[in-house]
Amino acid sequence: MVRKILNFFYKETDRLHQAALLLAFFSVLSQILAFLRDRALAHAFGAGTALDTYYAAFRIPDFLFVTVASVVSLSIIVPFIVEREARGREAVREFVDDIFSFFSYLIVGISILAFFLIPPLSHMLFKGLSGQALHDVVLLSRIFLLSPIFLGMSNLFGSLTQAYNRFLIYAFAPVIYNAAIIFGILFIAPRLGVVGVAWGVALGSLFHMAIQMPFVVRIGLMPRFKFRFNFLSIRRVVALSFPRTMSLSLNHIATIFLVSLASLMAAGSISIYTFSLNISSVPLSIIGVSYSLAAFPTLSRHFSANNMAAFVEQMSATIRHIIFWSMPVTALFVVLRAQIVRVLLGTGRFDWSATRLTAAALAIFALSVLAQSLLLLFVRAFYSAGHTRKPLIINLIFTLVLIALSYIFVKTYYAWPGFGHLVSTILRVDDLGSAPILMLPLGYAIGTMLNVVAHWIGFERDFGKFEPEVYRTLWVSLVAAIFVGVGAYVGLHLFGPLLDLAHLWGIFLQGLLSGLLGVLVGIAVLWLCNSRELAEFWRTLHQKFWQADAVAENSEIV
Repeated sequence: MVRKILNFFYKETDRLHQAALLLAFFSVLSQILAFLRDRALAHAFGAGTALDTYYAAFRIPDFLFVTVASVVSLSIIVPFIVEREARGREAVREFVDDIFSFFSYLIVGISILAFFLIPPLSHMLFKGLSGQALHDVVLLSRIFLLSPIFLGMSNLFGSLTQAYNRFLIYAFAPVIYNAAIIFGILFIAPRLGVVGVAWGVALGSLFHMAIQMPFVVRIGLMPRFKFRFNFLSIRRVVALSFPRTMSLSLNHIATIFLVSLASLMAAGSISIYTFSLNISSVPLSIIGVSYSLAAFPTLSRHFSANNMAAFVEQMSATIRHIIFWSMPVTALFVVLRAQIVRVLLGTGRFDWSATRLTAAALAIFALSVLAQSLLLLFVRAFYSAGHTRKPLIINLIFTLVLIALSYIFVKTYYAWPGFGHLVSTILRVDDLGSAPILMLPLGYAIGTMLNVVAHWIGFERDFGKFEPEVYRTLWVSLVAAIFVGVGAYVGLHLFGPLLDLAHLWGIFLQGLLSGLLGVLVGIAVLWLCNSRELAEFWRTLHQKFWQADAVAENSEIV
């Protein structure tokens, strides 16, 4: 029985749609647990100082993770593994040993240094928090320092599972990670408060790593510590990863800046910002992450084989499907934002004002879901081709634009009441005094959209134009998204009077039925427009998902 379970998890998946759907399925499962996690946090602590300190405490460890652990990220390591696999398993083993040892010493050393630097950094970054809140931020941040160590090692193991097309076990890791956090909320937090949640996060990161280890052992590539490295290999990896590390660091610097701004606003602003960002990341995880991860090994192989036509074709196909899914989902999130937030967070200490503000912020973040998803794909595509300087430069420019826009919007909100009133009225929160927090997601969304436009132009200049079908998909999906939104909006007014909206199930059913109505309208529009993506998805559902043979590289269904 155990062997069958292991064989199931370690099953190879080498088709784009199957791999993407597997990743999407477990991403959905992980997101369900993430919903339960956030709901439990909202119920126990509400949008107040306790959760503000919890989310603020993530910032320094997360920055450490992306600046150091990105050395062994999937985007960087997978092409090296593919390259060495052609030379033989021993070449792969030597490379893995070098990278694992180098990373382990590096991340542990920097984590120890960060342990002592966290107090002054926290006082500098989060001036809006009180003395006790800052003390709690320091304590929580030090606990969170365990996560970069475990998750960084998990990244290395994940690179191996991805390189050998074992998407299932990699996709399951976030599920167990969120399950451990929920355990911390339910069973440790009642005694230790928010500190108990922090220990659940540390435990989850340990399990995230441990779940992938059996496969690595099974293929004989479990890393071994060594003190003498092949510095040539490490130098190549670091040289390639440095631009990506800088790009990710820029994104987290922007996040730190936005959270720092939120700390100067009303209590609970950091929580509202983080909750809305977390919810908006659901379609990003299900669509953007799934398709970009599934396409990445194939993109690496096409470029290694110098098959540029197939490389661009693979990108075109993946972009089409990301657009196909993202735009209608964005419409649903905008229209059903209040129902989504009330179902996920509207419990316990999470009051109605916090619910409305979070819903408004969610609507703004949702507008950038497509841009965020495409950014993931473009960055992986550039890295699969060994092009790291261009995305770094683009991200540097537009991170500064994002920061500047957010700061300008906040200043404009206070200096020009008409601007703030306009935004608040559109999102129906004009009677709430904490609406300045909405300026942060507004700057984030616009900056992200400008960023992906620049990446798109840069990719076409370097590798060639996308097929015309990509642009047709963009317009067809936009039209479908508009009808999806209209259908869902009509559904809210149609089903609302028939349900008890004073209780959770009534709100849930109103959102569900309205969403289904919107989806049906969208499918009808896509069918009338002869959507290629709808037809491809329908064919994929009718195939034998688990037993289908691999499709040749030049297959129409990619």
